[in-house]
Amino acid sequence: MFLLTVLFSLGFTSIFGQKIERHFNEAAYPYYLYLPHDSILKNQPPVMVFLHGKSLSGSSLESLKKYGVISEIIKGRHFPAIVIAPQTTNGWNPSSIKGVLDLVRAKYPSDSTRIYVIGMSMGGYGTINFTGTYPDLVAGAVAMCGGGDIRLGENLSKVPLWIRHGDKDYAVPISESQKIVNSIKKYSAENLIFTIDRGLNHGAMERFFRSEEIYEWLFKQHK
Repeated sequence: MFLLTVLFSLGFTSIFGQKIERHFNEAAYPYYLYLPHDSILKNQPPVMVFLHGKSLSGSSLESLKKYGVISEIIKGRHFPAIVIAPQTTNGWNPSSIKGVLDLVRAKYPSDSTRIYVIGMSMGGYGTINFTGTYPDLVAGAVAMCGGGDIRLGENLSKVPLWIRHGDKDYAVPISESQKIVNSIKKYSAENLIFTIDRGLNHGAMERFFRSEEIYEWLFKQHK
């Protein structure tokens, strides 16, 4: 862990053929970039975008190590995908997220039928709004304890989407997710999963980044 911390401070890490890089001043957001082993990378892997919550906001990328996908990578989790984790100081803009995604995909060929987005809290809002803005791009998305623009319901109905929210969330009430669910159901609920996590508050939802189920579901989705 000490070696990993030192390497991260230099902006680049290579472990067992995998790479984690920090990128600044290339796009609207700075971002972490995880590259899987070359044997995976050369075969055009899927891409997963992780959108953090408000508590991880900033511009140095350091706070992204606290929880979520980057935290899991630091702890040793391997993903069969390119992972992009941008950082914002104040809310998520769909076109700015796409700018980072386009930049990475231009450099590293990837599977255009398997582009995924996952986020929690503010990142849940970002996930919903990005997916609803670019439904033809996103193959699957997981939005936890967030909400979003209910005007995007028709577009969201076209994408496999897993929304989950704790019923004891007093930071972002579950009604925020329910509004999105209802807006989608006006068109079609065929691609929608809505999970109410009983007894869980806002912060407790980060435990799902440590589980397998959301990743297993996500990586099964295709355009």
